[in-house]
Amino acid sequence: MSLIEIRKRCLIVETTYHEGGPVVDKPLKLAAACAVIRNPYAGRYEPDLMPFMAELRSLGTLLAQELVDTLGKDNIEVYSKAAIVGVNGEMEHGAVWHEAGGWAMRSVLGEPKSMVPAVKAVASAGYRMMVPVHYIHASYVRSHFNSIEVGIQDAPRPNEILFALVMGTGGRVHSRLGGLLKENVSVHDGQR
Repeated sequence: MSLIEIRKRCLIVETTYHEGGPVVDKPLKLAAACAVIRNPYAGRYEPDLMPFMAELRSLGTLLAQELVDTLGKDNIEVYSKAAIVGVNGEMEHGAVWHEAGGWAMRSVLGEPKSMVPAVKAVASAGYRMMVPVHYIHASYVRSHFNSIEVGIQDAPRPNEILFALVMGTGGRVHSRLGGLLKENVSVHDGQR
C-alpha cells in the first residue's frame, strides 16, 4: 500500500514586471507546486521514516516536472522547498522532504550543485509561509535571494502534510546590491 495519498494539488505562479522602477524586458516568474497528502504517521511516533522519504521521491518528481513544464527547464535560475505538517504530526514528518524534494529538483534540472533552501513548520490549516529561494548553481549569488509565499486555505488538516517545491526564472527585479553575480560563478562547488 502506498504511503502517499494526495487530496489536493495547487500551482501558484507569480509574475513581477517591476518593483516601482522601470518595467523589465523579461518579467520574473516564481512558481510553487504544492501537494496535500495524508500524513501516514499522524498521531503516533514512527521510528523509521526512511520508507516514507524514499516513496516521496515520486511526489517530488511530479511537482518538479510540473514546475519545469510551467517555466521551461532552460529558464530556471532559483529553487527551494517547503513542508507544512498538520498539528497531529511532527516536524520530522516535514523534514523527510529535504532529501525527497531536493533530490527530485536536482534530478529534473540536470544536477545543479547549490544546496536547496528549505523551510518547514507544524501548523493548522490555512498557515502560509515565506519560502526562500536562491540561485541553483551557487548559493552566494546575492541578486537571487528572494522568496514566495506558499499555502492553501484548507490545508494542512490535522492529519495531513502540505509539500511544496519552488522554482523561478531569475533574480530579484531591479537587483542592485552587489555581491557575486551569476555571470561570475567560477568555483562550481554550489557555493561560489
